[in-house]
Amino acid sequence: MKRSRAFFATCLSFILASCTNPSETTFVDAVTEAMKNEGEIDIELLKWTREPQNFTINADTLTITTAPHTDLWQRTYYHFRNDNAPVLQMKTRQKYFSFVVKTDFTQSHHRFDQCGIVMYLDSDNWLKGSVEYENEQFQHLGSVTTNNGYSDWATTAIPADVKTMWYRFSRRADDYCIECSADGVTFSQMRICHMYKGAEEISFGIYACSPEDSSFTAVFTDMKITECMWKAHDGQQPDGE
Repeated sequence: MKRSRAFFATCLSFILASCTNPSETTFVDAVTEAMKNEGEIDIELLKWTREPQNFTINADTLTITTAPHTDLWQRTYYHFRNDNAPVLQMKTRQKYFSFVVKTDFTQSHHRFDQCGIVMYLDSDNWLKGSVEYENEQFQHLGSVTTNNGYSDWATTAIPADVKTMWYRFSRRADDYCIECSADGVTFSQMRICHMYKGAEEISFGIYACSPEDSSFTAVFTDMKITECMWKAHDGQQPDGE
C-alpha cells in the first residue's frame, strides 16, 4: 500500500511530539535534586496547592498565616468534607527517602489550629501529621490518613505548652511512615500506613490551617531530604504466595 509524503510527515511529527512531551522533559525530581545537594531543598521546586493570602519564603524559613475555616478532612464521623487548606509541596518519583521539617506553632491559640507535614495527592487521597491546639491544658499530636475519600485520625494528648515539633516523613515504595521529635534527633513513630494512590509520583511538603474562626502564623524551618531513615523490616518474613 502506498503512503503519501504527507502521511509520513504526520507520523514523524507525532513521534517527535511524543518524545518531547512537556510533562516528561520539564519534570524535575525534588528528592533527586536535594540528594545532589547534601539534602538541601530547592525552594523553587515547591509549588502551592491553594496559595494562602499571607506567607513568606526565604532560604531557611517559611511562614504561613492561616485563614479562618480552612481544613483538610473527608467524611468520616463528622460527615463533612473540607478541602481548602493551603499546601506547599514538591514532587518526586523516588521510592525511598525521608523528609524532615521543624514546625513552630507558638501563635496557635484556638481549637484545631494546626500545622505540620503533608502528602497531598488529591482531595480524596492524602496523609498529614501535626499538633492541633485544643485548649490551655492540652493539644492533640496526631496524624490523618485519607484513602479513597475517607479520613481517620489517630492522636495522643500532649501539654499545651509544647510549641515546636519536628516531623520525619519517610517513603518505602507505596508505604509511608510519620515520626515526631522534640529535638530533631530522637524520633518516635506516629503512624505506618499504605496509600492506595501513593505508588508512583507523589507530592509532599507542609501545610497549616485553622478549621474554626481563627488565624495564626506557623513557622517552618530546617527542611531537608535524607536517605530513607525508615529501615526495612527485620522481623517476621512476608507470607508465601
